[in-house]
Amino acid sequence: MIIEQSNQLLRYLWRGIWRMNPQEHKVYLTFDDGPNPETTQQVLDILNRYHIKATFFCVGDNVRKYPEEFAKLSANGHIVGNHTMHHLRGFSTPKQTYLDDIAEANSYIHSELFRPPHGRIHWNQLRALRKQYKIVFWDVITRDYNAKLPPERIIRIVKHYTRNGSIIVFHDSLKAKRNLLGALEPSIQWLIAQGYTFGTLDELLNTK
Repeated sequence: MIIEQSNQLLRYLWRGIWRMNPQEHKVYLTFDDGPNPETTQQVLDILNRYHIKATFFCVGDNVRKYPEEFAKLSANGHIVGNHTMHHLRGFSTPKQTYLDDIAEANSYIHSELFRPPHGRIHWNQLRALRKQYKIVFWDVITRDYNAKLPPERIIRIVKHYTRNGSIIVFHDSLKAKRNLLGALEPSIQWLIAQGYTFGTLDELLNTK
C-alpha cells in the first residue's frame, strides 16, 4: 500500500534516504514527534530490554518543553534527528519560514539528520536542506498514529512490509500511545525471530 510503503516513483521524485543497504539483514527503528514524558520513557524501557539502539526524530518545541526527556535519548545511546520546531508541513509552508523553523529546532537538537513531517516537502526546500542535512524518509510507516487501527494491525504492517534495510517509523507521541505501546514490543520480538539486527541512522553521516 502506498501509505505504508511508498512506490519507486515517489522515491525517485523525493530523493532522500528511504531505505538502507538492501544487502544487509538489518533494520532501523525510528520514532517521530517526541520527546514526550508519557511515552518516550516507555519506549526507552522497551528498547533497553532488547539492547536496541534507535533514531528519534524530535520536534524542537517538545525538546524545549521536555529537555530531561530529550537528554535521556543520548544518555541511552540513541541517535537524534530534526523534525522541525513546530511539526510543519512543507507543502503549506513558505520556503524561508520552513527553513527558519528547522534552524530553530536545530538550536536545540544539533543533528545533521532531518525528516520532514508527514513526508511533505517542496523541491526548493529539499534542495536547500541537502546542503546541511541528510534527508530521511522511510521504508515502512506503521500508521500507529491512526486511532482507527488496532495494535494488531500495526504489527501486521511491520510483518508484511519489513525487508532488508527497512527504515521503520513509529511515533512516541500521545496520539500514537495506545498503538505504539501495544505494537512495539511484539514487533521487535518478531524482527528478532526473523534474524534482523538493528542499526541507527548515524551510519548515513559517514557517507557524505
